[in-house]
Amino acid sequence: MRKWTVPSALLLLCLLFLFADQGRNFQANAEVNSEELVDPPKVEDKIGAVPHGLSTDSDVAKREAESISKRSLRSNAEKFEFQAEVSRLMDIIINSLYSNKDIFLRELISNASDALDKIRFLSLTDKEILGEGDTAKLEIQIKLDKEKKILSIRDRGVGMTKEDLVKNLGTIAKSGTSAFVEKMQTSGDLNLIGQFGVGFYSVYLVADYVEVISKHNDDKQYVWESKADGAFAISEDTWNEPLGRGTEIRLHLRDEAGEYLEESKLKELVKRYSEFINFPIYLWASKEVDVEVPADEDESSDEGESSESSSEEENEEDAEKSEDEEKKPKTKTVKETTYEWELLNDVKAIWLRNPKEVTDEEYNKFYHTLAKDFSDEKPLAWSHFTAEGDVEFKAVLFVPPKAPHDLYEGYYNSNKSNLKLYVRRVFISDEFDELLPKYLSFLQGLVDSDTLPLNVSREMLQQHSSLKTIKKKLIRKALDMIRRIADEDPDESTDKDKKEEVSSDNDEKRGQYSKFWNEFGKSIKLGIIEDATNRNRLAKLLRFESTKSEGKLTSLDQYISRMKSGQKDIFYITGTSKEQLEKSPFLERLKKNNYEVIFFTDPVDEYLMQYLMDYEDKKFQNVSKEGLKLGKDAKAKELKESFKDLTKWWKNALSSDNIDDVKISNRLDNTPCVVVTSKYGWSANMERIMQSQTLSDAKKQAYMRGKRVLEINPRHPIIKELQERVVKNPEDESVKQTAQLMYQTALFESGFLLDDPKDFASRIYDSVKSSLDISPEAAVEEEDDSEEAETESDAKEEDASTPKAEADADADAKDEL
Repeated sequence: MRKWTVPSALLLLCLLFLFADQGRNFQANAEVNSEELVDPPKVEDKIGAVPHGLSTDSDVAKREAESISKRSLRSNAEKFEFQAEVSRLMDIIINSLYSNKDIFLRELISNASDALDKIRFLSLTDKEILGEGDTAKLEIQIKLDKEKKILSIRDRGVGMTKEDLVKNLGTIAKSGTSAFVEKMQTSGDLNLIGQFGVGFYSVYLVADYVEVISKHNDDKQYVWESKADGAFAISEDTWNEPLGRGTEIRLHLRDEAGEYLEESKLKELVKRYSEFINFPIYLWASKEVDVEVPADEDESSDEGESSESSSEEENEEDAEKSEDEEKKPKTKTVKETTYEWELLNDVKAIWLRNPKEVTDEEYNKFYHTLAKDFSDEKPLAWSHFTAEGDVEFKAVLFVPPKAPHDLYEGYYNSNKSNLKLYVRRVFISDEFDELLPKYLSFLQGLVDSDTLPLNVSREMLQQHSSLKTIKKKLIRKALDMIRRIADEDPDESTDKDKKEEVSSDNDEKRGQYSKFWNEFGKSIKLGIIEDATNRNRLAKLLRFESTKSEGKLTSLDQYISRMKSGQKDIFYITGTSKEQLEKSPFLERLKKNNYEVIFFTDPVDEYLMQYLMDYEDKKFQNVSKEGLKLGKDAKAKELKESFKDLTKWWKNALSSDNIDDVKISNRLDNTPCVVVTSKYGWSANMERIMQSQTLSDAKKQAYMRGKRVLEINPRHPIIKELQERVVKNPEDESVKQTAQLMYQTALFESGFLLDDPKDFASRIYDSVKSSLDISPEAAVEEEDDSEEAETESDAKEEDASTPKAEADADADAKDEL
């Protein structure tokens, strides 16, 4: 046995080495063959061909799954910090208790539509920019992955470069960010987020991790990602499907946002918010269809047996037919789920339809989509019309229910336009401010022209001859639309019977014009200042309160209808508030004689009345200025003659105060005197406005100040007494002091600012002394010096006691030692 043991062991070792070497060769051959036989991973040509997502190779899928599961930013990505305001905004959104989270989808679709508009506009001058095949399709695609809880929105728009991703989604916070944050803190309403240009961040209402994959024609494909934790990352995209061009946003939904993985929910949201987007919106939707499949063998055999048993009772022809049928393969119908792109917004553009065929509800929906205003409020009015002739265009204009937060900020320095310009259904610009004047920039809408050229620059378009015609027609239609709000408002009717009749039929429109005026009244006033051509039309739209309007707004036409017989002028007064003006001494005689006076309390009213000189052949008269005529006064000449000495003396006494004249007044009743200005100079209110300007120049303003005239009330007892004392002793110093004090008081009561308030106060105190029989020489009691002496002695005692206390402390310390 022993002599066979060693050779056997050697034989076994040789066999083991042989098999191992063959195994290695076999494995190597298998790897070579696999490389030759297996094609490399292919990207699907069409995104729609893959029912459960974009196809990638197994390694890429594995890496992406790991990234998604960990919800962490990719390690090789370049990290950035959000700008402070953006972080603040995102914190508010993430922690918001706002119930309507649906808004995120409409904001993403709106942004996608804007990106598609941009690429279509660029393609007008460079057709190759669109690319070929599917890349050239301008559409929006929505896709679901229920297993991974991912909602994807993709567009084939202009896309973003790496720099764009950093700027637009992280570091540069537009002015709208601050404005929206302030709005959120006051109202807590996220619904207007799109109007502030920060709608993208609404994704964090439903997602805790967001990826933005974007490809611009001028850059590589990049991925922007963030967990909304104050940071975001950007990396070159080497693992996702090449987009060709455009942007895909992937939302990794929170657990509580599972409803947005339901197709029915997404269809409902698109229908509600984005029905009138100008590009097709597709949803990768499931669909059950009936499919013929081969029947199972057991089922076919059962059917064969049953057919044989029944054939015994049939005739020969039926038997032959059954034999032919048996030759065909047995099949059955089953339900099978398939996926395809379903178009969600197949509504024709509203402006291309006949206005009679469009319902009010459709106009309201279109306005909300256009203005990105998804509040419950409806537009106050709209105008849908087609212009024909030399210049053809279609337009839809809307009056918003509320004014934008920044409507009058930088009014003359910024180009604000809410009108979208289309040329032959192709979107050109939403920043084209040449279609409407600045005072109508609050209007929302669009214009689609068939006359303007497509592929020209903005500068050439501005100089196009058709533009002036379009602008002229738009202004006329806009003003007609605003006037219609007033005409249909029962509260605007002057006929009481008609008002009661209309109120029952059209109660919805009650108070609509008052609402419009409170929001956009300043724009109408600016229009009167800027637009001389339409000044009379705009004047008809003016509203204000007056002494007879009983707290309600009234119009110039209503004012004229209430004018007294023989009244030639329209009376008005300017000031800071209605309450102040109602107590003005300028209104005393006017109220007594039943004249109506208009209250203008807006600072812009002062500028307005410099341009609105007359209306319906009636001149405007400021009752705080010279030239007020209230009919003929038979005693006017007599009074003027009897007070001639007083007026002359008073003018000389006020020579140092730049008083132009002292006259007898025809506007006072209970007040002794007022100060009025010359007809073409500044009023007291205008002086105050100009002095409050940041860059005001006092020297230049001196030329514009109106000449001041002191008007006295000859029937007032103070004036009568003053006249008697002047006649007795014109050099009486006390009379001069009284006259000066009365002038300063009249200045103050008339709305002027005093040049020397200290002098005025001193005169008041002297007057108080006189009324209390205190001697003018009485001095203020001086402060007692004994209190100061006591304070000094106390301080000395403290200083003396300090060294003594220190010495006692040292002695105690020595004793202890």
